[in-house]
Amino acid sequence: MYLEYFGIKSHPFRLTPDSDFLFMSEAHARAKSYMDYTVWNREGFVVITGEVGCGKTTLIQKLLSELDQENVVVAKIFQTQLDEVEFLQSVLVEYGLNPFNAKKVELIDMLNTFLIEQFMQVKQLVLIVDDAHNLSTKVLEEIRMLSGIETRKEKILHVILVGQPPLNETLELPEMEQLLQRIRLRYHIKALTEQETGDYMLHRLRVAGAADDHMFAPDTVAIIHRYTGGIPRLVNTLCDTAMTVAYADDVRIVNADVVNAAVEELQWLPYAKRVNRRRARGSTPGGTDMQNVIREQMRTLNSMSTQLGRLDEIVPALGAITRSLAAIEGHLSRLAGPSEEAPPDTARSRRRGL
Repeated sequence: MYLEYFGIKSHPFRLTPDSDFLFMSEAHARAKSYMDYTVWNREGFVVITGEVGCGKTTLIQKLLSELDQENVVVAKIFQTQLDEVEFLQSVLVEYGLNPFNAKKVELIDMLNTFLIEQFMQVKQLVLIVDDAHNLSTKVLEEIRMLSGIETRKEKILHVILVGQPPLNETLELPEMEQLLQRIRLRYHIKALTEQETGDYMLHRLRVAGAADDHMFAPDTVAIIHRYTGGIPRLVNTLCDTAMTVAYADDVRIVNADVVNAAVEELQWLPYAKRVNRRRARGSTPGGTDMQNVIREQMRTLNSMSTQLGRLDEIVPALGAITRSLAAIEGHLSRLAGPSEEAPPDTARSRRRGL
């Protein structure tokens, strides 16, 4: 709507992830280098976390755009509300196989065979899971088992888990200790500083074709950072709204008044106050922060499910032990023979009623 008005070629602050607009802050550059290291140095695991809207998915897109499609075979999982079988099926589909109508054991065998065959063809195999915070502990355990396929010197499957901070909470659960020990690199993407927020805005405007570096007045950066907390997606939302307001009011330079008007339209409090309010709701007795409640319940259910799974493995063994004990008891009874009879004189006396 405002492209021609501001003399730019594309929308600079779209919410849709676009690697062409990726701004490499110090944190984003570090996270990207860890991803690269995992792929090219054949390390087993890397975990990247960050708040909602910090640019995790855009980093994944950037990584994928740089991979050698002939030598690197990638499975990308973006839907993570799955059980173990559904997850294995999704991975196999991403690798170009038909996993449907197969049982779990068959799925695992199919995937293991594929990984080994590809490795023998000197292919690098990568599994990237976005929104990994939604994965259950059982699915994470399946990923750990897959990552266990290795040669004497290196891993065959390289795994990149990307998700929100709750992923770290799941990894710290006692039953996740084996997986945690396999993680080679772990990094949390921090929000942009005020300086980085201004650089981020300028970068996106330039990519969009802006000829003027002063489309936003210098004093707007502090306001934008105050209300967005340096979260890229929120910066995009506020800047796009501000440009729309400026266009509607026929203002060529987005100034502080325009940004404040955009904040009012969005009905935002300063970012720190919004975060504190959410935390207060979560910690107050009878609060309404259902996400924390649901997350805690999910952790409890996952733990119970793991314990029940172990019981399922024990039940057949207990049944076998019971059958063995019954057989031994029967065998001992046969060895003992019938009980001894009473002496003849005593028996005759009983018959006489004496």
